[in-house]
Amino acid sequence: MRNPPALESLVEALRCLPGVGPKSALRMAYHLLQRDRVGANGLALALHNALQVVSHCELCNTFSEQSICPLCASSNRDGKLLCVVEMPTDLMMLEQTQAYQGLYFVLMGKLSPLDGIGPREIHLDKLLKRAQDGIVEEIILATNYTVEGEATAHYVSELLRARGLKVSRIARGLPMGGEIEHVDSGTLAQAMMERRSVE
Repeated sequence: MRNPPALESLVEALRCLPGVGPKSALRMAYHLLQRDRVGANGLALALHNALQVVSHCELCNTFSEQSICPLCASSNRDGKLLCVVEMPTDLMMLEQTQAYQGLYFVLMGKLSPLDGIGPREIHLDKLLKRAQDGIVEEIILATNYTVEGEATAHYVSELLRARGLKVSRIARGLPMGGEIEHVDSGTLAQAMMERRSVE
């Protein structure tokens, strides 16, 4: 016996979410229709509204309801520093540290040729334009320390340095409060290589 066509369409739509396979999508659809129709309606309305009003900031490429997001519009930010991150979640994490007062550029992904994600898909043309605006003096690469994140940082740094721009990369090493005996050997080796003088 097959599910009604509308239910099948809902299941298929839910499968667009990352990590959601056919069984998970079916469970979600059953839950929304059987146990939480109010929640399902709220989800539908919120998704419809977000699709109508959320786009990308013209300067930093993060999600925004305005053409220029509040961070880029703020006069309290240091326009000479531009931090490049993979996703808006990375931007939010850096903002929580309150250790950085510059501006951002969000790639909305990372280079991954096997997944069909190249320079165009991560908006490198937009980043180059932003980095060469005559205000930015240093670009800080804060992509993840994964294979794809490292490849993206290397590719972006080569592009920017070829244009005479100063490029730096966030450090890596021991986590705050971490104990050496509990840290993996790769992280510990990197911490040793990136040591600095005590002042």
